[in-house]
Amino acid sequence: MTSSLQDDTARAAQRLQWARAVTGSAGLQLSRASVDAGFRSYWRTDSVDPSLIVMDAPPDTDDVRPWLAWRDRLDTGGVRVPQVLARDLDAGFLLLEDLGGPTLAQIISDDNADEWFDRALGQLLRLQALPVPDDAGIFGEALLQRDAGLFEEWFLRRHLGIELDCEGAEQLELAQRRLMDNALGQKKVLVHRDFMPRNLMPTLPTPALLDFQDCVRGPVAYDPASLFKDAFLSWPLARVDGWLARYHQMAIEASLPVPDWTSFLRDADWSGIQRHLKILGIFSRLHYRDGKSRYLQDAPRFIRYLEEVLPRHPQLSALQILLENRIKPAMARLQADT
Repeated sequence: MTSSLQDDTARAAQRLQWARAVTGSAGLQLSRASVDAGFRSYWRTDSVDPSLIVMDAPPDTDDVRPWLAWRDRLDTGGVRVPQVLARDLDAGFLLLEDLGGPTLAQIISDDNADEWFDRALGQLLRLQALPVPDDAGIFGEALLQRDAGLFEEWFLRRHLGIELDCEGAEQLELAQRRLMDNALGQKKVLVHRDFMPRNLMPTLPTPALLDFQDCVRGPVAYDPASLFKDAFLSWPLARVDGWLARYHQMAIEASLPVPDWTSFLRDADWSGIQRHLKILGIFSRLHYRDGKSRYLQDAPRFIRYLEEVLPRHPQLSALQILLENRIKPAMARLQADT
């Protein structure tokens, strides 16, 4: 047995023993509930009514304390988050309420999207209204520069084999600079950074929020863009604009610092573009560095999003030229090779 298999087997035994001890159920078994893009995993209890969830965050790769700190802050602020029933921080185990099987991404449809997005917006407004703690990270220059680097290093170079000449590199840098300046210039609120249906559980009366450990102080349009311009779901642009208008009106009524509608729509578009470029880099890195290839299958979704949004913003024409002249041909060649 290899060392990796031995480690996995030992961890599974430790996880099961802990779950049995904290639930008082000697015959309890665990089955996989879900797994993160990182090292964290989730396990559902069998033979316990109601069922519960064990979060396994191996302490050598994942610190669960930031997740717990944010959970407590959000819970206190009225945001629906999972309830914690038992914890062992040194071992990296948490026992959570079971919020059900499918995420909102798995049950949302054309017919029920308006209703569910309205509920999700209620949660988002609560989150954005919370005071940002002094120790929160900042969605600032350093983070934006890192995001820009992910796109160029992992998607353009590693995945597509694109090396830009001096002029092309300068044009891309200018477009990225404009996206960064837009993000830095927006009013700041508490930002989840992955506020999307995949991180919302369809509980009633309000959906429950997951994966909130990386909350930061950041641009007000970022989370609405994440919700409607999703990494895993696509909607017609006109419908997205309608949902953004709905959010904008609700945000005004909640006294959140949104600008006028025309400026906000631009900010949401540009936040979405910046986010999708970053995710293309992250998904490429997951494929090449971490051997997690399923995420990269969504790359064409991001390309379609850029195709429909970039024409609205001539200030980002360099990105559209790069998309048409280099990225789409390179992706077509990759597709032909496979």
